[in-house]
Amino acid sequence: MTDERRGPAVVGLVLAAGGGSRYGRPKALVADSQGPWLERAVRVLRSGGCGQVHVVLGAAAESAEPLVGGLAGVSIVVASDWHRGMSASLLAGLDAVAATDADAVVITLVDLPDLDAAVVARLLDSLGVAPHAVGRAAYQGRPGHPVLLGREHWTAVAADCGGDRGARDYLDRIAAPLVECGDLASGRDVDVPARRRQPAAADGRDG
Repeated sequence: MTDERRGPAVVGLVLAAGGGSRYGRPKALVADSQGPWLERAVRVLRSGGCGQVHVVLGAAAESAEPLVGGLAGVSIVVASDWHRGMSASLLAGLDAVAATDADAVVITLVDLPDLDAAVVARLLDSLGVAPHAVGRAAYQGRPGHPVLLGREHWTAVAADCGGDRGARDYLDRIAAPLVECGDLASGRDVDVPARRRQPAAADGRDG
């Protein structure tokens, strides 16, 4: 996935800027028995095929940065306007990856603790890495994360998102292909701590 002469063809993007109002604290700071969610998200993208990973932080950025700032291939992006919604972190992340020469970006969220590198690898193997590539993982037919966006789509996604609306409307409009990954992970995001959680399906949030 990497051309040594021109840098990584595909980079990863972890959206972790939110304040986690429903969870009770920023999810960038959450850890479980397997370690910090933020670090896990980075390692999943790296192991799945992304040469570099950009991590977008916002709420509690100073506390979250040490969790991944020392990892190889990681760049930190701070969305100072994170309180404006998910679009703020997505826009900050797309600005950062646009400054690279990558052909595509794989976008995921910090609150998908059972996401596996095999999901990322399947997405890349199924859709390819090219400026025109686009698609997203699905779980029992429901769209979720990660999302693959080739460079040709970045400007349109940035123009289309706002508030808590990320890339989903754009992906729906162009009928972006789905790559079924329900055999590899649940695709569920974690909105509340386990002690308050009820079973829920993937909600298809789009970054």
